[in-house]
Amino acid sequence: MTKKFSDQYYLENAPVKKAIAHLSIPMMIGMSVGTIYNVINAYFIGLLHDTSMLSAITLGLPIFTVLMAFGNVFGVGGGTFITRLNGQKDIEKGKRIAGYTFYTSIIVGLLLALLAFLFIDPIAQLLGADAATFDYAKTYALTLLAGGFIVILNFTLEQLVRSGGASKESMYGIFISTGLSLILDPILILGLGWHVAGAALAMVLSQLGSAIYYLYFLEKRSEHLQGFLKHFKISIKDQLEIYKIGVSELLQSAFLIVTTLLLNNFAIQYGDNVIAGFGIALRIVQSPEFLAMGLILGLIPFFAFNFASKNIPRFKAGMKQASLYIGIISVTFVGLVYLFRAPIIQLFSNDPDVLSIGTYILVAMLVSAIFNGFTILFISLFQATGQGTATMVMSVTQGVLYIPMILILHAMFGLHGVIWSMAVTETITLIMGLIFFIAFQKKLKTSDLPGAKVSPV
Repeated sequence: MTKKFSDQYYLENAPVKKAIAHLSIPMMIGMSVGTIYNVINAYFIGLLHDTSMLSAITLGLPIFTVLMAFGNVFGVGGGTFITRLNGQKDIEKGKRIAGYTFYTSIIVGLLLALLAFLFIDPIAQLLGADAATFDYAKTYALTLLAGGFIVILNFTLEQLVRSGGASKESMYGIFISTGLSLILDPILILGLGWHVAGAALAMVLSQLGSAIYYLYFLEKRSEHLQGFLKHFKISIKDQLEIYKIGVSELLQSAFLIVTTLLLNNFAIQYGDNVIAGFGIALRIVQSPEFLAMGLILGLIPFFAFNFASKNIPRFKAGMKQASLYIGIISVTFVGLVYLFRAPIIQLFSNDPDVLSIGTYILVAMLVSAIFNGFTILFISLFQATGQGTATMVMSVTQGVLYIPMILILHAMFGLHGVIWSMAVTETITLIMGLIFFIAFQKKLKTSDLPGAKVSPV
């Protein structure tokens, strides 16, 4: 290696704060840039001054969520498994797992594209499109799903890159996709006049750029996964090990989609301005979520490696530092956005109705943002350590709770209930996470893990 320290050094031996800086700062930068990526489409569509188009790409957000979820089934399930195998020094098996996840992610993406062509009208209706937004939502969804296998593959490869602690390379891939989006969005949306189809196509092509970079890195520069493309077959037992963690990502996203569809269908009753307001507010509050995700995603290999190698003191030290940093990120961001909420909303729309309701929705979503980072931390800890039951329950809790919550609050308070239903649900989900976390902490006692290291961190 030409690096002063290998990526594994930061997983295994570097001081914890230094390891966090190496693993998480690039991911936080990358996810921050990714926030820009998520608002680019909305910004350029907004320049067309067509609320129906802006509403349509908001309605289409669950499509991208589905594709990302399938990518994470293989990426998170396979990536955390590979990191644990590296911690156990089983490098060859890690390559087989990587090969399986690569090829299977492509196959699943192509199957989803086929289903999209067959059922695009029901899909558009399910997204909550009305007469004004139906054609736009249908076009956006079909274009995105047609290239969905690229999106799925990109998320899978990104997690495989990260499995060895290569956070900088993961960040570079995000830079590539964001840069391409900045170039392609104005060309395809405005220059060629393809509006929502251009927005979806730009997203697919941007993901292709980063996927090519990740594949190059894994095959040419990865410490542990070079040559993984030669492998495909793995045992049923190993497949189950991937899916017991990876499927939780799919379930989490499935219930997230259910909540989004419920939200869309309730919100559309109050007009397109409400849908647009939700879309804008959601993109804004994703910033602290993405920062927290960057911090935690960078540390998932750290947690998985040290848990697998039974260095529990180091594992706990990383966990405490991560909790502290998430608290700082959440409180700081929420405070700043609350202070400047009106001018921030105005960046996305000049419609007075959208500005008014969007500002109110943003305040409610900021409450959720305070808790969301800790919920992500709990789920990621469970994923990294192979805690299938806790991961699964936490992944579906939010969706299961949201359904009765929005029904009850909408019946009692109308639009106000719809707007605040997510904040109430997030609070209850966090409490559920704390309960599982307390139980998990008991498993971290060195006496429960034969051979665990007790050396200082």
